[in-house]
Amino acid sequence: MKDRVRENVFNLLQQVVEGTHALDLFAGTGALGFEALSRGAVSATFGEHHAATAEQIRRNAEFLGCGDRAHVITGDSFRYFASFDNAQAPWLVFCSPPYDFYVSRAEELRALVEGLYQRAPEGSWFAVECDQRFDPQQWTWAEWDVRRYPPAVVGIAGK
Repeated sequence: MKDRVRENVFNLLQQVVEGTHALDLFAGTGALGFEALSRGAVSATFGEHHAATAEQIRRNAEFLGCGDRAHVITGDSFRYFASFDNAQAPWLVFCSPPYDFYVSRAEELRALVEGLYQRAPEGSWFAVECDQRFDPQQWTWAEWDVRRYPPAVVGIAGK
C-alpha cells in the first residue's frame, strides 16, 4: 500500500484503531501493522510467506520497541488466518495482497476475509486494498465504504 493510500486509510480509521488487535494478512514490509501499533493497537499479527521478509519484520518490531506486541507468522496467510480466532480485543484487519490475488485466487481470498469477518469480535474493522479489477462491494456479507486512490481501491467495513 502506497504511503498516501495508507495515510488516507488511517485517517478513515483513526477513531477505531486504539485497543484493537491488528491483523496484517499479507504484511510485506509490515507497514500497516506497525502503523496500527503506533496509533494505539494493543498488538498485531503479521502474515508473511517470504522467510527473509518475515525476519525483517521481527527485527523491525524489536528495533521499534514493540517486539512483545508483534507476532510474525512465516508461511501461508491463507492457511494460518483461515482458523485465526483470537477474541481478546476487536480486530483491525488489513488485506492488502498482490492485486492479482483478487483475480487468480479470488475464491480463496473471499473465503479468507469472509471467514475472518464471521469470527471477528464485535467492534472489528476491515480494510481491503485492491485495484479496479475488483469491487469490494461484491462481498455482500459486509457493507463496504469504497474509496478510490488510483490505481488503488480501498474498501472499509465495520462489524
